[in-house]
Amino acid sequence: GNTATINSYTPTESNMAGRNRIINGDMRIDQRNAGASVTATGNPFTLDRWRAVHSQAAKFTVQQNAGSVTLPVGFTNYLGVTSSSAHATTSTDYFFLRHTIEGFNVADLAWGTASAAPITLSFRVYSSLTGTFGGALQNYDQNRSYPFSFSIPVANTWTTVSITIAGDITGTWATNNTGGIMVCFGLGVGSTYSGTAGAWAGANYFSATGATSVVGTSGATFYITGVQLEAGSVATPFERRQYGQELALCQRYYETFINSVTQAIFYDGYTNIGGASAGINIPYRATKRASPTLTAVGTFPTANTSGSIFFSTGIDSFFVAYPTTAAGRVYWWAPANGGFTASAEL
Repeated sequence: GNTATINSYTPTESNMAGRNRIINGDMRIDQRNAGASVTATGNPFTLDRWRAVHSQAAKFTVQQNAGSVTLPVGFTNYLGVTSSSAHATTSTDYFFLRHTIEGFNVADLAWGTASAAPITLSFRVYSSLTGTFGGALQNYDQNRSYPFSFSIPVANTWTTVSITIAGDITGTWATNNTGGIMVCFGLGVGSTYSGTAGAWAGANYFSATGATSVVGTSGATFYITGVQLEAGSVATPFERRQYGQELALCQRYYETFINSVTQAIFYDGYTNIGGASAGINIPYRATKRASPTLTAVGTFPTANTSGSIFFSTGIDSFFVAYPTTAAGRVYWWAPANGGFTASAEL
């Protein structure tokens, strides 16, 4: 209950680290696309940790700083959605942005128990449309949902939104390395997947009933930044982490090695795996949430071998090799604009 003053400065709760359970809430990190526009086809990840989910493809695009509008003070990036056509949303249609928080990072909220703690979701939003917009919180099983609504009263103006939500005392909420809480922002959601705002429901809802459809207007925009989910009933100032910290948090789920290694020379017998094979073990920059899916990017030429590249992967490193049945040969790897990606996304 006491207050300490240090060099004429009084710390407050808003200065405490670790409040924001959202990673890349200020939209600074875009490892996959480096600011390029992404069409919402195949439920792609766009900016790091933000997925574009849809029932029909190519109805909107997502881009970091789309439209190049002036940001709120203190922010340098936002996630920008642009509608590609005037799509009439059917009852079973859904279009939304989703951020999945790992269970380890929300375990202290004790959701699914009588001790469930409240949370506050806050963000800055900007749209060419006005009206009531919607979103929802969900568990990873998608059988518990809390639809919420918020207002954008003035077009093309940043609006600060704060929503306090009582913790769910029922349902199953993961507290491990799987999905804990999923945060959805609706862009056009039909009646099947929309529910009454302001109440928990045993259903799969992505938005609130009656919310504005962004995909319903050709060229409509929806921009968002400063997304924060924290314990308690009060929205504190956005938690600003150092760039390196934010990048490392993102790399737990996705990491790119494109152009990071220009050449590697492998010698038979230097490293053996399952026979006469040559390879190298490459550590990740951040320990992964789970053993990731590895993808080779670019051309990987080899000398004196017909073997193909393959991986052995864990959460801390992966192994890449060129198998062969002949001994004493040299192998080389020099991909042009190539490398690897490692994804352990939720």
